[in-house]
Amino acid sequence: MKIRYIDLDDQTINPEHQDLALPPVEYQITHALEHPILRLLSYAVVAVLVGLIAYLFFRLFFGGNEQSGMELIRQSLHDPLFWSAVGVGFLAQVIDGALGMAYGITSSSFLLAAGAPPALASGATHLAEVFTTGISGVAHLKMGNVNKKLFFSLLMPGVIGALVGTYILGNIDGKALKPYISLYLLGMGVYVLSKAFRHIKSKHAIEVKKVIPLAFFGGLMDTTGGGGWGPIVTTSLVSAGQDPRTTIGTVNFAEFFLTVVVAASFFSILDHTVWILVAGLALGGLVAAPFAALVTKHLKAKTLLILVGSLISMVSLFNLYKAWIA
Repeated sequence: MKIRYIDLDDQTINPEHQDLALPPVEYQITHALEHPILRLLSYAVVAVLVGLIAYLFFRLFFGGNEQSGMELIRQSLHDPLFWSAVGVGFLAQVIDGALGMAYGITSSSFLLAAGAPPALASGATHLAEVFTTGISGVAHLKMGNVNKKLFFSLLMPGVIGALVGTYILGNIDGKALKPYISLYLLGMGVYVLSKAFRHIKSKHAIEVKKVIPLAFFGGLMDTTGGGGWGPIVTTSLVSAGQDPRTTIGTVNFAEFFLTVVVAASFFSILDHTVWILVAGLALGGLVAAPFAALVTKHLKAKTLLILVGSLISMVSLFNLYKAWIA
């Protein structure tokens, strides 16, 4: 469960993040701006979140389950899978809270290591992100951090890429796909690691025609790999010279719609186990929020990038080893 400070207008708190093309992570809210054309979308986001909360409450307590809602909760608390998800959610939130990205690839890497199939790992991660990306996206919109032209350039290609990724996960055997997902996550780990040694060189905004394939690829890999939208899309755009504040806000707002589409697609192919993982990820994320601030205070971004990139790479190598000997 990603919990972030939203105001991206103040870039002076952590200049190291700007040098490394990373989102800033500590902000003070100084003003609020609205984009009138996108206002209806913000209302739609709120409506989706309220509707989803009502649906989950109904399914838990009035959905005709063989067990009562409280019994289901007690059963989950005694399930080792739930506590594994809590630990994964905690670690992923600490990383995401400190870097502003890598929640999905961290969650998916460790869920795969815990034995979850690729579809379950990706589905649980995206379901857990629906609420946080929605809240984050609306806040960015109201604070004037969303670039309308960039948003619409990202939206449809990203969603289409996510749907293609969902189709792949739903129609290919998870055991056969798992080594390739682990290989992708290994590549993402190396990519995160490499960012510790790179700086922004280009100062020219990326062309829209280049945004479309980037968004498609980001959506596709985010779904099939369980994460990567932020590391792929945000860092590529910021590294190309896009304004960090509006780029991060725009990519976050677009991520909500991509996440909702992925989560809705997974409803038909996942069983009740996914909700145990989602609950664990959310609980772990809530507990981890203050620790993320502590990590940010005491570790430099470059050091954290090296640690996170190395960690994701090692876990992915472990997953590849397990798949190879299986």
